Amino acid sequence: MRHATVTVAALVGLLGVPHAAGAADAIFADGFEPARWVLGYYVGYERALLAPQDIRFDAVTHLMVGRMRPLPDGNLTYDFDIDDVQGPQWAQAAIAAAHAAGRKAIIMIGGAGEIDGWRGAAATAQSRHLLAINLQELKESWSVDGFDLDWEPLEDADKPSFKALAQEVRALLPGAILTVPVGWFNPNYMEPDPFWADVAPLFDRIDVMTYDMAGAASQGWDGWKSWHNSALYNTDPPTPSTPSAVDVSIRLGFLPSGVPASKLGIGLAFYGYCWQGVTAPHQDGGSISASDGTMSYATIATAYPVATTRQWDATARVPYLSSVAGAGPQGCNFLSYDDAQSAAEKGAYAKAHGIGGVIIWTIGQGHLASSPAGERDPLLDALRTSYLTP
Repeated sequence: MRHATVTVAALVGLLGVPHAAGAADAIFADGFEPARWVLGYYVGYERALLAPQDIRFDAVTHLMVGRMRPLPDGNLTYDFDIDDVQGPQWAQAAIAAAHAAGRKAIIMIGGAGEIDGWRGAAATAQSRHLLAINLQELKESWSVDGFDLDWEPLEDADKPSFKALAQEVRALLPGAILTVPVGWFNPNYMEPDPFWADVAPLFDRIDVMTYDMAGAASQGWDGWKSWHNSALYNTDPPTPSTPSAVDVSIRLGFLPSGVPASKLGIGLAFYGYCWQGVTAPHQDGGSISASDGTMSYATIATAYPVATTRQWDATARVPYLSSVAGAGPQGCNFLSYDDAQSAAEKGAYAKAHGIGGVIIWTIGQGHLASSPAGERDPLLDALRTSYLTP
């Protein structure tokens, strides 16, 4: 399935010159391939938040351009959540900007809500082969560097089909970058899964989506108290009512499964969770009224009273806003989010533990377009300093 291709030179000419690390940048002194990767998701439906020429490529090593959706017959959609004309144009502009800055471009395949497409495409040898062929053609015609196989949720029954598909893609594309985002680890009911060590040789990074790690008991998270969207640490052992944290997933879940730390990634959310009915973590009750998309970091930083309501959880190593009256446009009583301080903490954690990557969902949500130049991406600045810097 071939689609029109716009040349890199033409796109860069239209876009202007993207941000790029200078020749003296110590992070990239040995060429592109730093040991530590920052993989920033950049999606079509958020194209108004951040233009390709404004991406901070001195803080992003891999641009994750999303998304294409797998179809049950092994074909792919090309609209990128825009349309079949503007979608490919936008995606190729993003790829061109990454390459002009000397970075890698990876196309995200799938995502939430696409499980039927994945299961159909991976169900037979014929459909798996067709999907792999389509990816091979896409890599050649668009000059992309690899693919992110975003199969959500990956149930136990899906694992043989997922592995067979990954083997097919790797066989056809031996030099491509392949990544896979995976769910976080809940010690209440999960054990380390050796499946990830089994498939690790097929992938360059296995990225743990260490966000969306909290929920209200009233909304199906039975037994939970209010908790952070993406706590870095928890008590040891973690409490059954608030079991999640980045460290819990890595230390108790994925490292014991046998995946090398250098192949793992942790997740950093550039959005927050708005709770109502509770004012802090570890409280009973409450509900979540807004999150990804609505509660972007840019919105929180510009429309919420951060200076007067921000608090710091010294155990979880993340900030939150607390307001009995309800803060900001959404009336949040408890707003869990990441800021520059917690992004730096997560970066330092990943660096200290030899973690191979940090994934960001999504870089557009962290961009403060109205701020002065040099102050528009504070979370990326913090991550660059704490994680990428040698």
